[in-house]
Amino acid sequence: MHRLALLLGVALIGQGAQKIGQFDTAVDVGEVGLAGSTVFDAKSGVYRVTGAGANIWAGVDAFQYVQRRVAGDVTATAEVGFPDKEGNAHKKGGLMLRASLDADAPHASVMVHADGLISLQYRREKGGPTAEVRSFLKGPARVRMARHGDVISYEVARPGGEWQPSGAVTVVLPESAYLGLAVCSHDEKELRPATFSGVTVQEDGVVAAKDRVVESTLEIVTVATGERRIVQRVLAHFEAPNWTADGSTLVYNGGGKIYRIPVAGGTPVLAPTGDVRVNNDHGLSPDGKMLAISGSVGRGQSQIYLVPVLGGEPKLITPLAPSYWHGWSPDGKTLAYCASRNGEFDIYTIPAAGGAETRLTTAAGLDDGPEYSPDGQYIYFNSDRSGLMRIWRMKANGEGQEMMSQGPETADWFAHISPDGQRMVYISYDPSVKGHPANKDVTLRIAPAGGGAAKTVVTLFGGQGTMNVPSWSPDGQSFAFVSYRLVKGR
Repeated sequence: MHRLALLLGVALIGQGAQKIGQFDTAVDVGEVGLAGSTVFDAKSGVYRVTGAGANIWAGVDAFQYVQRRVAGDVTATAEVGFPDKEGNAHKKGGLMLRASLDADAPHASVMVHADGLISLQYRREKGGPTAEVRSFLKGPARVRMARHGDVISYEVARPGGEWQPSGAVTVVLPESAYLGLAVCSHDEKELRPATFSGVTVQEDGVVAAKDRVVESTLEIVTVATGERRIVQRVLAHFEAPNWTADGSTLVYNGGGKIYRIPVAGGTPVLAPTGDVRVNNDHGLSPDGKMLAISGSVGRGQSQIYLVPVLGGEPKLITPLAPSYWHGWSPDGKTLAYCASRNGEFDIYTIPAAGGAETRLTTAAGLDDGPEYSPDGQYIYFNSDRSGLMRIWRMKANGEGQEMMSQGPETADWFAHISPDGQRMVYISYDPSVKGHPANKDVTLRIAPAGGGAAKTVVTLFGGQGTMNVPSWSPDGQSFAFVSYRLVKGR
C-alpha cells in the first residue's frame, strides 16, 4: 500500500466502530506492507494484536497499534507473549506512548522482543533517531510504563515476580498523546501476533508543577546481572545510601536526619545527630563504629562531625566551614573532604581525632568527592579543571594527580571504589549540565579503578542525592542508590 493511502487509512479506520477493550481504535502506522488487526476477548481480557512492518526504530516506524488518547500522567501495565513461535527473532510487542500517528512521530515504548530482549525505546524528535535503555531481565515478562510530566520510566517483572525498575529518561511528548499496544513483525512481508494480558491503564491526568511531590526509591543493583531491587519507595525526599560493614543495613539522610533501614526492607529507624541538620555527605568508619556526617547547626554552614553509628551527640572535627565529608582512610585515622577556603573548592584531609587540615589540590575550579582506595594508596575525586567534570585520582599525599575518566564526554561525579579496589562506580550527567543538580537524566557507570572503558549499569532520573557517598555492599557484588520521580501528591 502506498504511504498516502496508509496515512489516509489512519484517519479513517475505526470511525464509528466500537471500542476495543480499553482502547478506541486499531490502526496501522507507517508502511507496514500487510494490513494488521486487533481482536479483544472480553471474557479473558486478552488482546491479540497482529502486525507486520519492518521495524519500530531509527527515524520511521511501521506497526499495528491499538490506542486511545490520554492526557497528562499515566501508567500502563501488560504481560506480553508471542503465541506464534515463527518469524523474526526481533519481532516485538509492547506499550507505547506516541505524539501522533505519523510514522516518524516522537514516542516512548516498552518493547518485549521474541528473543527475550526488553527495552525502553524512544525518539525525542520527529524523524530523529531512536535510542533505547535495555532491561537486564528477559521476556516473557510483565512490563509497566509510566509518564510523570516529561519523564518516562519503566519496570519489568518475571511472571509472578516483583517489579524491578529498569530505566527512566526524559521524552517530551504533547500533553495529550496516544497510548496503546503496538506490534511489529520486523518483516513487512509477514504478519505476526502478540498477546497482551492483564492490561491496566491508570490516568492521573494533567498535574501542575506545584502539585507534584518527590517520590524517592531506595534501590540495590547487582552488578553482575544489572537486576535492581526496591528496598523502600515513599512520597518523601531522601538521599545518599551507605552500606554498613556487616551488610545488613543501609544508612541514608532525609529531612536533615539520618535513618537506618534493613537491606531486606522494613521500617526506617532514626539515628539521632543532636542539633546537626545533616546533608547528603556521610559515611561509616572502616570498623563500623562511627559515622561521619556533614551538616549545619542553625543557620551555619556545613561542617564535619562524628557520631556513634547508632546515633548520639556529634563531635565537631572541622572548625572551618563549609566542609563536606566524603571519605575515610582505610585505617580510620583520616577523613577526606571537599572544602571552600577563600572562595576556592579543593580536597583536604584532617585527622579523625581532630587537628589541622591539609590541602591536597590547588588547581583552579571545583575539586570534590574525595574517596580513598581500599589500600589507602590513592584518593579518587572529581574535578572540572579540564573544562568538564571528570574523575581524577592522586596519591594519598596529593602527588601524581591524573584523570581517570575515559570514553565519551560526560560530566562525571563521585567515584566510589569497590571493596576489592578493582572497580569504580560513578554518576554521569550530560556534558551540558553544570554542577550536580537534582531531577536530571543520569547514568551510573562502572569502570576499572586503574582506568579503562566505562559500562552503563543504571539509567535513571535523579542526580543530586542519588549516589553522593560510598554505597558498595561489603562483598562488592552490589551497590545502593536512590532514584526519583515527580508525581502527583496523594
